[in-house]
Amino acid sequence: MISPQHVSLMAQYNRWQNRSIYASADALSDTARREDRGAYFGSLHTTLAHILWADRVWMNRFAGTPPTSPEDKQGKGSAYQDWERLKRERVAFDEEISAWAGNVTETWLAADFTWSNVAGTRTATQPAWRLVTHFFNHQTHHRGQAHAILTGLGITPDDTDLFLMPPDA
Repeated sequence: MISPQHVSLMAQYNRWQNRSIYASADALSDTARREDRGAYFGSLHTTLAHILWADRVWMNRFAGTPPTSPEDKQGKGSAYQDWERLKRERVAFDEEISAWAGNVTETWLAADFTWSNVAGTRTATQPAWRLVTHFFNHQTHHRGQAHAILTGLGITPDDTDLFLMPPDA
């Protein structure tokens, strides 16, 4: 099982990595950010939008933050199309994740957690710690795709190694 300290560490890592990826992506034109680069969600823009969308889905489940809309289409919907808005919302939501992480308890992590899929057609129950691990792993997985897109374009974001995270990140 993971600890509350691990959850806070991963929230800090998430914020640090998002700052790096978004700052690096800012060097590209909107057209370049939207070009299909062969990632699971195609473009860099849609990959980053998907991460924010999924974070919102899980934080709604974990902390009762506002739910996503069916029109959000896993980050492909109209709410995610403006780059400047996406950047602002990413920064703000990373702060929400960090605040939530600072309040997670060992008891909550150890308890079973029941949730429904986005379509509301299926429910499942697993230990909360496993779902929180998935939450952070999902971010890391897709940010890795974003990092690969950027490095393929000659842009070098910060290293992704956790042990290299600055203490003030």
